[in-house]
Order: sequence, then structure tokens, then C-alpha cells
Amino acid sequence: MDNKHGGDIYGRDIKLDFSANLNPLGMPENVKNAAIKAVGNSDKYPDPFCRELTKKLSSHEEIPAEKIVCGSGADDLIYRIVRALRPRSAIIAKPTFSEYAKALREADCSVCEFDLNDISDALTENADLLILCNPNNPTGQLIDRELLKKISEKCAQKNIVFLCDECFIDLCENGEMNSTKQFMNENIIVLKAFTKTYAMAGLRLGYALFGNTDTAEKVRENGQYWSVSTVAQAAGIAALDEHEYVEKSKKIISEERKFLADALKKFGFTVYPSDANFILFRCEIPLDEMLINEGILIRNCANYSGLGEGRFRIAVRLHDENEALINAIEKVTKWQKK
Repeated sequence: MDNKHGGDIYGRDIKLDFSANLNPLGMPENVKNAAIKAVGNSDKYPDPFCRELTKKLSSHEEIPAEKIVCGSGADDLIYRIVRALRPRSAIIAKPTFSEYAKALREADCSVCEFDLNDISDALTENADLLILCNPNNPTGQLIDRELLKKISEKCAQKNIVFLCDECFIDLCENGEMNSTKQFMNENIIVLKAFTKTYAMAGLRLGYALFGNTDTAEKVRENGQYWSVSTVAQAAGIAALDEHEYVEKSKKIISEERKFLADALKKFGFTVYPSDANFILFRCEIPLDEMLINEGILIRNCANYSGLGEGRFRIAVRLHDENEALINAIEKVTKWQKK
């Protein structure tokens, strides 16, 4: 089976996973404890409307509860939004997360890909939906605030739904200042998740913020009835209290991203600027295959539209892990040169 995403550590001896872009601090202890405690209530069905979690998210995001929909990870919500809206023609940027195009094509929607700088000109009455990722995956770059404002306003003028995936933004310094939430209107949907920010990948919990209540209700009615487990809901409620953890994470990520970028450049690799907890770079050797022999998994980005061979993405981890990665690269590249 061909895996198109990071995090597939199963069936092989992986010691360090740099392919999945999760918070390097790992899941907070209070969140783990809340999840463990919630297991005791798993003999009952979960709240299908995530009432307590949605109430807390409403306060956290300063968005009315009726405009928030929770799901089993952001991926679940991407498919539910597409099914609910049934777009005929959609625009996405390239390169970007492959699930957008997959969800759209499964719904028989025409997909047009453009470079980000050309997106605004591509927004015409022929498009029903625009999907962008901010910061973008795999480049890690935040969308310029003025461009984001221009795109948001044009989507409103052309009556195009604008879905902006901001699953990584809470780990970016000044992320809030670059959020689409600043320009929220009835055509905007902001997608977020606990996955990256709180290292909760295995619990599957995401949510979407809607400018339009009716659109939120359409999405809420799509998909399975009990889409979020009792354990995930409890963990999410606890996670929203972890303010110091998030601030500490952003500081560490900023410092370690610079360490990794500088080290990669010393190998002669082309390193692309990043605002996120991951780095995209280019090199001319099969680095992912070479590092597998060292028990290290990185993300080969060849399957991203618009990138091609020789691009790789690594997560920003803790310093000891980052040093281990750099030492492993030094080891395999020395071997390659012989």
C-alpha cells in the first residue's frame, strides 16, 4: 500500500520519526490523564454534538458555539465539508496537502491548481470553493496578511466559499496575527485541529469555525453521528487549558527550526524559509531511503503537485533528536561520497 502521508512508523524499525509534524513536547500530562480518565466512561455513547468541548472552543476562539463543528480530525472535516457543499469547481494552491484534491475529486468536483501568488486572479464566478493551507504544508510558509485579506474579500464578492486550513498556525510565532479569522465573513471556514498543537494525532480531534451558521449546520449533519469519541472530547477540553505549554512550544520550535535550517545548509542542501514546525528542503540524493537504514523516517515530498523529486520535509523536534538527525545525515552523506 502506497502511503502518501507522514507518520507511518508501522511495520519497520523506526527510532525517530521526523515525517509527522507534531508538537515536539509531546502530549501534555494533563491531557493524557483526562483521556485515561475518560476511558472509564466509554461504556456510554459520546456526546454527538460535543457540547462541553464546543462551549470551551467558543470561548477559546471567540466564535459562537453554533458556528463550530467538531470532527474526527481535520481530515474528517475536509471530507464532510466537501460532501455538504457539493462544489462543482474548486481552486487549490500547489504544492499543498493532497487530501484536499482527493476529497474534491471523490465528490466529482473539478480541481484547478495555481501557485499561491496567482490565486487571487483565478477567483472567478466559475469557482465554488477555494482551499488554502496557512501556514502551507509542505512549505511551512504563512500567507502574507495583505494577500489573505484580498483573497477573503474577493471570495465574498464572488460568493466563493473559502476554506483555510490553519492546523499548524498555533505553533507559529505571531500566528494569530496571520489568521484568516481576522477577515471572517459568511463565506469563510477556518479548519483547525488538536493533532499538531497538542501532539494528539492518535486521538483524532479537529474542528471548523464557520462564518455562516447555516453552512455549519449542513456540515454538522454530514458524516457519522458519533464522530468524536468520549476520550477525544475529554482530551480536547483539557488541552484548551494548556496555555503555557503552547507558548513554550513556539519558543522551542523557533530556536530548533533555525538550528536545523543552518545545519542542513552546511550540507549544501537548499532550505526553504518556514514559519511552521517543519522544514522543506532540496537535495540530490535519496536521503529518505538512506536514513531509513539509520532508523529515521523523513517525508519524501515527491508526490506533492508542483514539487517533484529531491524535496524532503522534516519536523522540528527537540534538540537531542535534531542533533541525532543531523549526525545521521552526516554519516550517510559521507558514505555516499565514498
